[in-house]
Amino acid sequence: MLKPVNLKELDAGRRKRILERSRLEVETVKAKVEEILRNVRERGDAALLEYTTLFDGVHLKPEEIRVSVDDRKAAYCAVPQGVLNALKKTAENIRVFHQTQLPHPVEAVETTAGVSLMEVWLPAESVGAYVPRGLASSALMTVIPARLAGVDRVIACTPPNPRGSVEPVVLAALDMAGVDEVYRIGGAQAVAAMTYGTETVDRVDRIVAPGNIYVTAAKLLVQGLVGTDLPRGPSEVLIVADETDDPLFIALDMVSQAEHGIDSVAVLVTTSEPLARAVDKCLEQVIQQSPRAGFVTRSLQANGAILIVESLDEALSFLNTYAPEHLEVLTQDPARVLKGVRNAGSIFLGPYAPVAAGDYATGANHILPTGGAARFLSNLSVTDFMKRVTVQSITREGLAGLSDIIFALAEAEGLPGHGEAVKARLRGGM
Repeated sequence: MLKPVNLKELDAGRRKRILERSRLEVETVKAKVEEILRNVRERGDAALLEYTTLFDGVHLKPEEIRVSVDDRKAAYCAVPQGVLNALKKTAENIRVFHQTQLPHPVEAVETTAGVSLMEVWLPAESVGAYVPRGLASSALMTVIPARLAGVDRVIACTPPNPRGSVEPVVLAALDMAGVDEVYRIGGAQAVAAMTYGTETVDRVDRIVAPGNIYVTAAKLLVQGLVGTDLPRGPSEVLIVADETDDPLFIALDMVSQAEHGIDSVAVLVTTSEPLARAVDKCLEQVIQQSPRAGFVTRSLQANGAILIVESLDEALSFLNTYAPEHLEVLTQDPARVLKGVRNAGSIFLGPYAPVAAGDYATGANHILPTGGAARFLSNLSVTDFMKRVTVQSITREGLAGLSDIIFALAEAEGLPGHGEAVKARLRGGM
């Protein structure tokens, strides 16, 4: 399936291809997305309805853009009780973990006599969450942290199914999470509606949108008009393993990642050549039994790899360069490897911590940096829905003590009004 290869024997082109993986080429859709954004900005609901017909094959009326509260409540009856119970438990785990992320204000610090500084955290007033069709877990991961942050208004946009309805499992998840409004809109047009507002959709201050290439391009284009989360590309896992792990576990985890999409990425880095060959053999067996065998095969052949290294130090060097979205550490001593990790979106330690657990149940957020962005970005958290604001209190004596600094720097920068603003106060005003 995937011929194991020694990392040091990779030619420059193959290594570059593995490191770059299937990053979204947003430039290829930029012109089309610009057109969608412009059309929604200028024509509002009419454009939303046209794009829903064009892209989703659904003819909606203006009053059907927003999902009614009755429809949200009715969704519970259409979802199996076992699934509802799973959603409720996952929501509880998300709340438990994300509650710990609430930041504490910085208490007042006197930097000099009469000058006191502090920091407070303020929630965004309104947030829009984009939920890809059918992904109830993403509904929980986006809305719950926003609610914990104290956001006043949280809305969600999600594409309709061919019948014109939102998938009941998504509606139920959004309702459990505490969303205020739900709109059956997908793609770049949903990002446009949340950015500019339409007759039906009121604009928001911040958008969180895990989605396809069109959604990603739209977020990049509206940055500055609205706050957005980081661009997110195809899902990926990098597995670091030694001779102690079960090759079947690894093969199953690579296949589970590949079934996300044909551009998903699964890479194994191991110090054991026998394990590498065993995993390759297991992959063939697992794929044969998969109902998505053709899909998974295409994904692994395009973006998968089994790499053999001489030591865990070499594995660490590669993974920190790769900066994976998901990192599984399947070694005899995972804690030792963890100490050397510098770049990863979410880390899973040991044979009983598959990515699937984090995707659905542990309470950690599965909206993560991809395509190497874990070098400088983190997963979605409560603070992504908040702003850190500095508060400054200064007495007259404190201002007098700073005046010489202010006068000198204002003169040096050619901004005399800054100095006059201070002098007037020290003179006592008019």
